[in-house]
Amino acid sequence: MNATPTMPAGFAMRHAESEAELRACWRAMQQLRPHLHDAQDLLQRVDRMRADGYRILAVWRGEGATAEAIALAGYRLQENLVYGPFLYVDDLVTLESERGGQWGARLIDATARIAEEAGCAKLVLDTGLSNALAQRFYFRQGMLTGAMRFSKVLGGTAR
Repeated sequence: MNATPTMPAGFAMRHAESEAELRACWRAMQQLRPHLHDAQDLLQRVDRMRADGYRILAVWRGEGATAEAIALAGYRLQENLVYGPFLYVDDLVTLESERGGQWGARLIDATARIAEEAGCAKLVLDTGLSNALAQRFYFRQGMLTGAMRFSKVLGGTAR
């Protein structure tokens, strides 16, 4: 996916594929996932998650080696018995300094198009019950609550 008609001049939306592009996503991802240690930790996790189809779609300001990822959506195509084929958004974040620019809405629209092109019936994501700002954003994007997720901390070591 390349630049879309809704992108302002000087910005593009495309997948982060190379190591350098993934490193350029670190600053934004760190705002959403502060438990990640550094860019290398991000690279190692993305490398493992790619086996399950994980990809990062980013909004880039500028071109070439100096392009900056100002917003991103990490996602994967999945299938289960609840939804059938669906697109799951693992991560959605915009740099705090860039919020209000409709970058998150553009990423939701783009991932919805990817899901539709892949034959998915749903786009799914989770957000914390206490994250009222994100919930309002998702409602404005036409998303509805459909479930409550439960989890249990186990003794395994997280990587």
